[in-house]
Amino acid sequence: MTELRKRGGGGGGGGGDPDSTDNISDKEADGDDRLGLQGDAEGEGDGDSKADTPDVPLSSADTDNTPQCLNKALEGLPPRWKNYWIRGVLSLAMISGFFLIIYMGPITLILVVMTVQIKCFQEIITIGYRVYHSYELPWFRTLSWYFLICVNYFFYGETVADYFGVLVQREEPLQFLARYHRFISFALYLAGFCMFVLSLVKKHYRLQFYMFAWTHVTLLIVVTQSHLVIQNLFEGMIWFIVPISIVICNDIMAYLFGFFFGRTPLIKLSPKKTWEGFIGGFFSTVVFGFILAYLLSQFQYFVCPVGYNSETNRFTVECEPSDIFVMQEYTLPAVIQNTLGWKTVNLYPFQIHSIFLSSFGSLIGPFGGFFASGFKRAFKIKDFANTIPGHGGIMDRFDCQYLMATFTHVYIASFVRGPNPSKVLQQLLMLQPEQQLSIFHTLHSQLRERGMLPPAAAQAE
Repeated sequence: MTELRKRGGGGGGGGGDPDSTDNISDKEADGDDRLGLQGDAEGEGDGDSKADTPDVPLSSADTDNTPQCLNKALEGLPPRWKNYWIRGVLSLAMISGFFLIIYMGPITLILVVMTVQIKCFQEIITIGYRVYHSYELPWFRTLSWYFLICVNYFFYGETVADYFGVLVQREEPLQFLARYHRFISFALYLAGFCMFVLSLVKKHYRLQFYMFAWTHVTLLIVVTQSHLVIQNLFEGMIWFIVPISIVICNDIMAYLFGFFFGRTPLIKLSPKKTWEGFIGGFFSTVVFGFILAYLLSQFQYFVCPVGYNSETNRFTVECEPSDIFVMQEYTLPAVIQNTLGWKTVNLYPFQIHSIFLSSFGSLIGPFGGFFASGFKRAFKIKDFANTIPGHGGIMDRFDCQYLMATFTHVYIASFVRGPNPSKVLQQLLMLQPEQQLSIFHTLHSQLRERGMLPPAAAQAE
């Protein structure tokens, strides 16, 4: 902080508020310097200089935790091929686990999403805590987890009110929580905000505000987008499975094409990424997404919105499939007709949607990984954690998934979603009886004017 030292030590004369910008002490400046927060005059350049990078202690993410049996079986192989087999074996294990979780149903999927969210949050916050803890400043980790609880309470409370309205109406305590949910959520956050202000320590204000921002950006990246994953799931399991599978496929195929054919570097942030892997991953992912969409569109279990049955107290996935999951005939352009000799083709409309999802997942989705690579370079770490041998932490595997989840949610809202009868019914059941009767009579009158009610119904009134 050379510039701050100059401003604090001379030029403008003495006096004034000791905490003002012009009178920052050398001790406080040194505190920021030890963190590596140098001014623009120092450490400029394309690379990450030592002065620009916080001194983060070596983490367990930088150690090898590959199972001994795998190490023994692969000993003697070159490091490149050893890493290839470790990643391959663990990838197959994770894909198998993914199939098992899908088979276990929506509740299990929601619990897994919550578990992944918490683990990703823990991995990112732990990096910040290593820097923050070295200054012995209070409450950072405690407040980070408190804010995580508050944000989850808000988002999952909204979900419960939207999709479990009948259940909420049965229990009086739940009615109170649902009615005042947003006020309670704000009050909880406000308590954390006040605790943060009370924890501020003189001479370390700037560092504490950095860490406050660190926590909130982590919440934005991890918790908000995890909530969108669950919202996609309620639209139908196919909107959960296909986007996630697309990212997994792109990750695997880009790695394989890059491993065997990669020659041209793609981006400096990830030196091992190549144009060959990027392009090969794109085409492979589009084909994979198209085929997967065709297979899943045939089953109600995957295409029906996830609903809650108040009589059985269980999730249901039964419905009349919407138009995008019904086979339709399309006329091909003249150029394709002349080339292939086909005039029409039968497709599920969702297969067309899958092309856009696959294109995003393979062209834009990797930038989530590049973002994570830049983050790790900033703190001189190889991986977020060492949870999965050969892959790193959970966040290392889900850095692209969160970006994909947000796109899928926006895509559904913009191009696919119509009114959800189940959700509308849940909201109607939460109204007062007189409000429900008013809506009933209005709807009855509208249907009769359109001639949509049978004569018996009109006479009965």
